[in-house]
Amino acid sequence: MIDKKLSSVLHLLLHMAESDRPLTSEELAGYLDTNAVVVRRTLAGLRALGYVSADKGHGGGWTLARGLHSLTLRDIYEAVGSPALFAIGHRSAQPACLVEQAVNASLDDTLAAAQALIDQRLASITLADLAADFERRLAAHPRRKHRHAH
Repeated sequence: MIDKKLSSVLHLLLHMAESDRPLTSEELAGYLDTNAVVVRRTLAGLRALGYVSADKGHGGGWTLARGLHSLTLRDIYEAVGSPALFAIGHRSAQPACLVEQAVNASLDDTLAAAQALIDQRLASITLADLAADFERRLAAHPRRKHRHAH
């Protein structure tokens, strides 16, 4: 099963960054074609970390609480629970078979190296980098009437 939480949260954060006003849970839910309750539940964890803030009442909504340059993809990855990157696992966690022990050790080493590389890459990309990529794509798009069109 594919975990889409990181992608979804990054999507929401960029919409919030591009908005000149707070966005309601309902508006944000529309960007993901989901329920506003899901958005509130997801963003509550980011609010606890100080990444976003929410104001209630008329004119309220969600906003970024930190600058785009100060948040990395790794920050957000960790905030959403560091979902597993790979679906590869051991056939048996404590095998008696020496062949299977060798297989497990090799897989462990390989997956640990891959995880470290991905962690390093996620830590090197900021939300500002994503926002700049969006701006480049928007400028190159032939029908760029709406900044948030889906």
